[in-house]
Amino acid sequence: MPPASTVPPDEPGPGLAEAALRAPARASSVRVALVYPDLLGTYGDSGNAVILAQRLRWRGYPVEIVEINAGGHVPDSCDLYVVGGGEDLPQSLAASELNAERPLHRAVERGAAVLAICAGLQVLGRSFVGPDGVDRPGLGLLDCVSTRGTGPRAVGELVVEPTAEASLPLLSGYENHGATTSLGPGAQPAGRVRSGVGNGDGQHTEGVVAGHIWGTYLHGPALARNPALADLLLSWVVGPLPPLDDVESNALRTDRLRAASAGASAGAHRGAGWRRAFERARRPRQTLP
Repeated sequence: MPPASTVPPDEPGPGLAEAALRAPARASSVRVALVYPDLLGTYGDSGNAVILAQRLRWRGYPVEIVEINAGGHVPDSCDLYVVGGGEDLPQSLAASELNAERPLHRAVERGAAVLAICAGLQVLGRSFVGPDGVDRPGLGLLDCVSTRGTGPRAVGELVVEPTAEASLPLLSGYENHGATTSLGPGAQPAGRVRSGVGNGDGQHTEGVVAGHIWGTYLHGPALARNPALADLLLSWVVGPLPPLDDVESNALRTDRLRAASAGASAGAHRGAGWRRAFERARRPRQTLP
């Protein structure tokens, strides 16, 4: 099998030396695993791994992104895993490979955090519908079942009031899925839908959270629009973090919340907005005092 590839870190920029003085010493780099981006990268969700890594670098933490394509060995020793969205057939292939060797099961058992988006959320659940309309086994790490929806496909802006973590502000993203996800007693929703469809379970819920696994239907990439969610995930790995100057990301988030509230069409303006925020997320930045 092809080995996992390691994405080298960006060159350090101004402010990182000062941030490093505040960062607790670590014996090794924080490792962010990007799982099967060739299968589960349809909607740009791979950008979430870049954002997580960069927000650590800005604070002086050593970090590496470990990218594993289909057929590669997924290590169970990473600190945080990103599993993105994809179409039905790639989703089924990803679930089959991950169930065969169970690396995410072992990683979660030892305390790793996971961000799972759309198809990734469904893969981590108990079951989902394959391309042939037949139920496929998920990993069972989230107590939820995803079935084929009976109404129109959920496409458009999605605004969520977080309930799994009260400290988070409103979350913004876009959704594109045709599934209904129902939660069991072993999981809780990430939040309540303020605009959009979300889980489509009739309860106006969005996402699934259990332990240090956060599943969501938010694309965007989600963490480009919602830096507070990125920092929550990172805090599960490294502990409390000093704040950053997120004026640009928050401006994008505010813009999309306003558009969703007005029922505005997403269109090219939204796409350009998240791309600008994503590029800004790669630039050096200082922590706030």
